[in-house]
Amino acid sequence: MNLPKTSQRRVVIIGGGFGGISLAKKLKDLDFQVVLIDRHNYHTFQPLLYQVSTSGLEPDSIAYPIRKVLKRLKNFHFRLASVEKINPDTKEIKTNIGELTYDYLVLATGTKTNFFGNANIEKHAMPMKTVPQALNIRSLMLQNFEKADDSKNEEERKALLTFCIVGAGPTGVELAGAFAELKRNVFPKDYRHLNVDEMEIHLFEGGPRILGPMSEHASEKSNQVLKRLGVKVHLNTIVADYDGNLLTKANGETLKTKNLIWAAGVTGASIAGFETTKLVERLNRYKVNRFNQVEGCNDVFAIGDIAYMVTDAFPHGHPQVAQPAIQQGEHLAKNLNLLFQEKPMKPFTYFDKGTLATIGRNRAVADLGKLKFSGFFAWFIWMFVHLMALVGFRNKVVVFFNWAYNYINYDKAARLIVRPFKHKI
Repeated sequence: MNLPKTSQRRVVIIGGGFGGISLAKKLKDLDFQVVLIDRHNYHTFQPLLYQVSTSGLEPDSIAYPIRKVLKRLKNFHFRLASVEKINPDTKEIKTNIGELTYDYLVLATGTKTNFFGNANIEKHAMPMKTVPQALNIRSLMLQNFEKADDSKNEEERKALLTFCIVGAGPTGVELAGAFAELKRNVFPKDYRHLNVDEMEIHLFEGGPRILGPMSEHASEKSNQVLKRLGVKVHLNTIVADYDGNLLTKANGETLKTKNLIWAAGVTGASIAGFETTKLVERLNRYKVNRFNQVEGCNDVFAIGDIAYMVTDAFPHGHPQVAQPAIQQGEHLAKNLNLLFQEKPMKPFTYFDKGTLATIGRNRAVADLGKLKFSGFFAWFIWMFVHLMALVGFRNKVVVFFNWAYNYINYDKAARLIVRPFKHKI
């Protein structure tokens, strides 16, 4: 890998998500050479991916070029690459475009979709972790509606119009609500010769309630709203198989569908080169201390979703959402500066700002400390928080005007099949 030689210490950050970007921003005035590596040349605002999937936003509204985000950093270098292996003994990183060394390494690789070893589901279901995957869902949805509008076979048409979402966390609930809004407000106008009432939305959850990480109040309110919107919620239900046409539950029951979106879990996006003992079994997250140092590696750090830090307040690690990643990134920048000055680092303490989830127009739930509420006010807070968290002024403006247009016209304008989805064989 071609990088300029320097007398500065080199900090290599792998991953341009919330953690990696927040860390890099805070390193701008420090005497380091900063190298950020990512498979994409843009940062994705993942909380709004579901709106790309359901035609509410175009992808460039929630993505922002990494080079532009960090253009004010001195001695900053970005490389578009995939990391293949890390050798912590020699401090070398192997990528698909070459090798480089580091003084300090920060793993901010986040998570990837967890299919729990089910090869059929991995092959045929639709994950939603990246912009291309969100566009695949949008294209599949619109392609299947076009096929349904032309189909004379009732059984085939019903399968094309049956949308199944597995996993009732915030992603699954928000997707279900967005599909319900399309069914209610958009598709009847687009497909006037199709009985849109035939469209079914199923939300499957293996546990006893939806929005498991949130309060029971949020779970109950969300369940009520989804049912009013016509979503069929299946609790304590495990989806065991899917072959592209038939969904099979653990109890043997089946459902014909051409649309299965998998939002049932994630696993850490770890990198080869570290001992497996440094990973938490099943979660695939790196064990870190209170300074975000990977267990047994003083010069290797992990932040965000890939980091597993046990504290009294969070005995099972921090939640895998944006705020822990952002706060750990900012805190690690301060600790790297202390390391550079040969001063003791300070332990990380997470400040929980609460959890929000939207279920559609004028409907959301909020857990803000001891405050638990739902409805329009929670929805307004959800919009404001997400709007302010977007990277780039342009994106904030574009998203605001899209939301205003959608709200006034009961419409979602991004109903384009710009890249047709091809089914896996």
